[in-house]
Amino acid sequence: MNQLPDKRENQPKETGRKLPRRTLLGGAITTAAIALIKTATGQLVPAAVPYTDPTTVPGVPPGTVGSRSPFEALVKKPSEGSSRTPLQDLYGIITPSDLHFERHHGGVPAIDPERYELLIHGMVDRPLKFSLRDLKRFPSVSRIAFLECSGNFRTGKETMTPQEICGLTSQSEWTGVMLSTLFREAGVQPKASWFLAEGGDAAVMTRSIPVAKGWKDAMIVYAQNGEALRPEQGYPARLFLPGWEGNTNVKWIRRIEVADQPFMTREETSKYTEPVLGGKIRQFSFDMDARSIITFPAYPVQVEKGWIEISGLAWSGRGRITQVDISTDAGKTWQLAALQDPVLDKAHTRFRYLWNWNGQETEILSRAVDETGYTQPTLAQLVAARGRDMGGYHLNPVTAWIIGRDGAVVFKPEKWK
Repeated sequence: MNQLPDKRENQPKETGRKLPRRTLLGGAITTAAIALIKTATGQLVPAAVPYTDPTTVPGVPPGTVGSRSPFEALVKKPSEGSSRTPLQDLYGIITPSDLHFERHHGGVPAIDPERYELLIHGMVDRPLKFSLRDLKRFPSVSRIAFLECSGNFRTGKETMTPQEICGLTSQSEWTGVMLSTLFREAGVQPKASWFLAEGGDAAVMTRSIPVAKGWKDAMIVYAQNGEALRPEQGYPARLFLPGWEGNTNVKWIRRIEVADQPFMTREETSKYTEPVLGGKIRQFSFDMDARSIITFPAYPVQVEKGWIEISGLAWSGRGRITQVDISTDAGKTWQLAALQDPVLDKAHTRFRYLWNWNGQETEILSRAVDETGYTQPTLAQLVAARGRDMGGYHLNPVTAWIIGRDGAVVFKPEKWK
């Protein structure tokens, strides 16, 4: 990163006479032009510049598209095949569309909406093709719900943020047409029990889905947070299955084939299956179990002795979150956190707990309970239930943060192999 020249060289020199307003404005524009610097990753961040009283110069005029303040440097954290949402930097429960996590198997395709088609065929009375315009002519539905990759857990070192630990979950308001509406149009036959969802990306992502889920609450969505889907989220249309593992929510969906048995595709046989006790493999584990994580305080925050509002997110693919417990003494005792409205079905729920820290080293943890009575397990409980060779899918352990005497907060990594 190149060092910037001293900004004072660009400041008007004190000569004992007033400078014309045009000169002052020109100086302000120059300062604004060099207020951002580019990091090694290409991210624009604010440079250290002399403060200018914003009441003394005109601001930026109205534009065509809004933007974040240059002082707010929120970014996803990319890796091969995915990028993670900065959970620790967000407020409330809605994820900005451009910060929604990504998980791709063949990159992001460029699909012309005017040429888009969705085919529904197989065990139906009337095989049909729907254009995007056709889909938008049906009654629309909007709902707020989370989406989560089934491989959403990382551990291994203290210097990990919530984004790095479980940033493959995000929440949006999704808008589209109920799949049940399209099923009725096509005349899905009574003996049909499964359907194949096929994507239009380079991987031609395919998953077998029970027809019952299609009738219950599945959607074909074409909008997210009030605008068209982003390409990374399946533009122009995707399958959305509330509460189910992310890879079943096939993006860029182009074909639905209805049948009376699963199709046993690559992504549900050699992939997205989990070893369990007894030498068996668990398959079609669709629901995402209840989970929570404290997003503040969390690494790399440093806190001060006194009152701290512990805050985080809890969610469950099986319904509403009914309770979040907080421990501030490494799990010895637990207290109820407050759940912030709205508390929605299959949705991220914000929780808060006011805590007076005494300055001693400790561990803080959160534990979620959903409306089925399921309680978020510890890693040891997951190992006991599934075995040490349980793989990396559907891991939702209670997560701990260590707060040192100096106020530094670090992640407490756990190993199970």
